[in-house]
Amino acid sequence: MVKKILTFLLILSLVLNAYFVWFAQPQPLGAGESAEQIREMQARINSLEEENEALKVQVLLNNQSLQSYASQIEFYRNRVVELETTFQACPVGQEGFATLQAPAVVQRIEEGENGPFVSETVIEEGALIDVSVEVRPGKGRVLVQTTPLMGVVFQDAANTAVFVAQDQANMSLTGTDTIFSITAEEPIPAVDGPSAGALMTLLTIAALDNDTELNDSVTLTGTIDSEGNVGPISGVIEKSEAAKAGGKTLILLPRENDQLVSYTYVQRDAGPFTIVERKPEFIDTEEFIEENVGIDVEFVDTIEDVVRYAV
Repeated sequence: MVKKILTFLLILSLVLNAYFVWFAQPQPLGAGESAEQIREMQARINSLEEENEALKVQVLLNNQSLQSYASQIEFYRNRVVELETTFQACPVGQEGFATLQAPAVVQRIEEGENGPFVSETVIEEGALIDVSVEVRPGKGRVLVQTTPLMGVVFQDAANTAVFVAQDQANMSLTGTDTIFSITAEEPIPAVDGPSAGALMTLLTIAALDNDTELNDSVTLTGTIDSEGNVGPISGVIEKSEAAKAGGKTLILLPRENDQLVSYTYVQRDAGPFTIVERKPEFIDTEEFIEENVGIDVEFVDTIEDVVRYAV
């Protein structure tokens, strides 16, 4: 049967090739305008290829810098502990624990059959993951444990979260180990970036203050920088749906995610070519999520805003 299908496809391919050669050749470009459009498209393609190569180089350099910074942080942290121990000035380690569920994006691949061919479609869905932090007497280390393994960028976000948290709590964590645990039912690639940074900062602040009790009906997503600012993330709709499905009543989003972008496709002819353009349309995030997902939305700019809503 497979042999017959392949033979049929081969014959069909030969027929189509003959048709295009003899009957469907494009008309010569008689208009200077069409030729100019083609040149513009080719120039744009060349420009995009150059930009893509430059971005690849930049990503490589950034990854190398992250590894270098992580090594330096570990070196200086150990050195501080050694010096404080030598001078008997090492602060007493703190103890505490806090946990909260965080929204993330699950990516899964669905396979489908189309005749003799197999197609793969990447589907993104929201999910809630359990994030907890434990602080205990130690050497100032920041440790991350993920189940199952989810990637390596968590460590950088965790270091920043601890830095901001000790500044907010006005205490030194030099004599304290901070251990983050992230648990999910399946691998979650989309959380492999800094998008859990703001939540990890909140957890650390709560763990350092045993009198702080987090509201488990609230969840959040957003990056954190060394100044305590909450930055934008992706997958806003999927994460909001996961929060709603998990029984949350409020989701905190970065202020920079206050608009969603929807694209419409417009076709236009350029000589013998048909060009498809994507035109963006901006939608109010809060209005869309509250009406279509059914969960309250609040935007935050800093970690102080997060604490105000989540405690």
